[in-house]
Amino acid sequence: MATIKLNQKLKRVEIQKFEVDNSIVFNYFDNLPASDRDEKFIRALYIGVLALMEDRISSFLSKTTNELGTELESLKMIFEMKKELFYKSTIKGTLAEDEIAEELNEYFKSKRIPDTAMLTGNNAGELARNKTGDIICRLNNDPDLKIAIECKFDKSVKLGPIDGKDIFIRKSDTAWSQLIESNANRNSKVSIIVFDISLVDNSILKFTENVGFIPEIGFVAVIDSQKGDYSNLIIAYMLARDIAINAKELDFDKDILSILVTRILKDINEIRTVKNLVERNIDNNKEILKQIEKSILLMEFNQKYLAQFLESGTLTKKDLLDFYMGEDVKDQFKLIEKDIQEL
Repeated sequence: MATIKLNQKLKRVEIQKFEVDNSIVFNYFDNLPASDRDEKFIRALYIGVLALMEDRISSFLSKTTNELGTELESLKMIFEMKKELFYKSTIKGTLAEDEIAEELNEYFKSKRIPDTAMLTGNNAGELARNKTGDIICRLNNDPDLKIAIECKFDKSVKLGPIDGKDIFIRKSDTAWSQLIESNANRNSKVSIIVFDISLVDNSILKFTENVGFIPEIGFVAVIDSQKGDYSNLIIAYMLARDIAINAKELDFDKDILSILVTRILKDINEIRTVKNLVERNIDNNKEILKQIEKSILLMEFNQKYLAQFLESGTLTKKDLLDFYMGEDVKDQFKLIEKDIQEL
């Protein structure tokens, strides 16, 4: 009996019972909660089909010659696939919203924060036929205490401060307009707009490359989804959360709030700059270690063949070929390189 059947009437793929004997697949699903496995299976199948459609599998297999090579090439393929998926305009928005909501919920769970991030999907909000505000976060599970998040992975969206707005030209989305609209449409206390570093207008980057605060408007967060770096979103969220919770009972002096938040963001950005310098130094030191290990291996390799030549007065054709190709050194270095990367 065939494992896969096509239901032409319902346009569905029907999969009969089957088993997969693969350690990578098993370990992945073994680390997932039982309730998430079906959803992740469907997602993995969908991404796999897209990869086959892009004809990447054959070129991937042709490049892999050993176990280490297979691991490295598979990681490269996953990265390239994710990048291709991300840039396909028909699905990049949905993927962005899904990943951001998932990242927030995982953070809430890890820190035991009683908040929930929910996708609004195609549901309109308080404004007629308006869907602005892709994600709603309920704070302390209070339906009246919300943060609205708009995801804009779009280079055409500019900062759009009010002092530069011309109301007589054709309407276009800006960071300012989307923050104000999200708040109004989702009836939230604070709003956040999220951009990706690979798809963001220069006017946004001039305003902030990390987290920015527009007094009485909201927060701007620039993430790097390709590297899985959502730290700026978390920083913006936690600041917005403090404002949203305390704004229930207190009447803020907006100017002082702006000074405090601006100072906090300045200090956070300075810490992140130092962290980036340390990480770059770590990477540089790893490269230095690799070069040293290469030199040591080559010295030992050359010394071996020199000793053999001095003892016998010659090298066989096979020895000369091995000396020229240096495959032993390559294989030894792969193992050392892996150890260095894991430092």
